[in-house]
Amino acid sequence: MERAKSYLPLLGRVLIGAPFLFSGISKLAAHETTVGYLSSLGLPFAQLAWHLTIAVELGGGVLLLMGFRAQRVAAALAGFVLATAIFMHRNLADQNQLTHFLANIMLAGGLLQIVYFGAGPFSLDASRGRLWPQWTGGVTGDRADFTTL
Repeated sequence: MERAKSYLPLLGRVLIGAPFLFSGISKLAAHETTVGYLSSLGLPFAQLAWHLTIAVELGGGVLLLMGFRAQRVAAALAGFVLATAIFMHRNLADQNQLTHFLANIMLAGGLLQIVYFGAGPFSLDASRGRLWPQWTGGVTGDRADFTTL
């Protein structure tokens, strides 16, 4: 049972990271639609926001899946999804917007679990701790001290 539990952080990272990756790819494929939507929300630099969103979703998704600097990546993604919830899904009278708002809040909660507990034993963070302990900054694959990262 303990061995099976060691796979749970990996599963959690996959279940949280994959949607970021897919979302980034879909926004990359639908440039005009995405920029148009961002503009319709009143964002002053919709084109820049599109580029930043692509970088955060694709980059963050890949790094989270690999478990590389997972605590920092999860903290950045948590900030991103909270900002997205507040600025993009603020019409809580609309059921669709409320659903997206709540999904982003729940996603931030899962990401904060990664911030606190780390990437787990099946991650590049844990591999760095085993192979190059001087590079870990306190990360061992188990719960890490986020203040040392």
